[in-house]
Amino acid sequence: MPGRSQDKPAKPAAPFVLVIHGGAGVVTTELTPEREAAVRATLEQALRAGHAVLEKGGASLDAVIAAIKILEDSPLFNAGKGAVLTAEGTVEMDASVMDGATRKAGAVAGVKHVKNPIELARMVMEKTPHVLLAGEGAEVVAKQHGLPLMPPDYFITEPRRQQLKRVQEQEKSGKKKAQHETNAERTGTVGAVALDQHGNLAAGTSTGGMVNKKFGRVGDSPIIGAGNYADNRTCAVSGTGHGEFFIRSVVAYDIAALMEYKGLSLAAAADEVVMKKLKALGGSGGVIAVDGKGNIAMPFNSEGMYRGVIRADGRPTIAIRKE
Repeated sequence: MPGRSQDKPAKPAAPFVLVIHGGAGVVTTELTPEREAAVRATLEQALRAGHAVLEKGGASLDAVIAAIKILEDSPLFNAGKGAVLTAEGTVEMDASVMDGATRKAGAVAGVKHVKNPIELARMVMEKTPHVLLAGEGAEVVAKQHGLPLMPPDYFITEPRRQQLKRVQEQEKSGKKKAQHETNAERTGTVGAVALDQHGNLAAGTSTGGMVNKKFGRVGDSPIIGAGNYADNRTCAVSGTGHGEFFIRSVVAYDIAALMEYKGLSLAAAADEVVMKKLKALGGSGGVIAVDGKGNIAMPFNSEGMYRGVIRADGRPTIAIRKE
């Protein structure tokens, strides 16, 4: 055809990747086939939602939020609908996002009515001069920007009611389960990290916190540098596990700092923090992380961690157990 020899070949898309988690501390021996199938299907749905954004050249932050919203809307995970209950039988949710290109961040803690706390975290980042807003003040921002608000019953599921009852009965009787069972039952988080075609990183984390929590307890998920961090110079990280230990260890930032100051690879830095430092302190959990070259790391020191990866080829990989 005339002029065909002058056609330039299409520029190949830059590598991109999305990594997600649905919580660490999974007691895999108690995971029924039906629940496992449902968890895997929802993780795949979240991966594909984020991939659809990245494939079109969308921003890593948009992909992270698209994936996390799927997990927040599922009753299978401890975030949004299906969040664990406080000692009073209510829901208090936390979330954060961070943009690796600008190192801007937004977070919310203790919100009770916001359908997707991860969206509100972004509103805090983009529409206010602040990083972290809590409780009623955070929900004012949600109302101002038209984010969906739901009644308390939307978030509370019967399995979470039974879970709270079980935990409170154990507390009253003084009985204690094995440590790995306690951690698995009481904690959980969802999160995502992404590298887009423009080379930008982003991270997001969302949670209902710890079952039977008291006194307005806030964990690591909305704490920038603890349960969430992103910096184009190093990596993007989202954590899941026992939040108090993640805060004390500044887990997410420590991984980035080891890369920046000691020149460690992403895998080496993540292993150093999760498998050595965090474990030595007594903390259980894991992280998902990605660097600017598309390398990923998903270490965890608990029995299991819901996790998944999808790259430019669009083929999702999902895992729960140690491999």
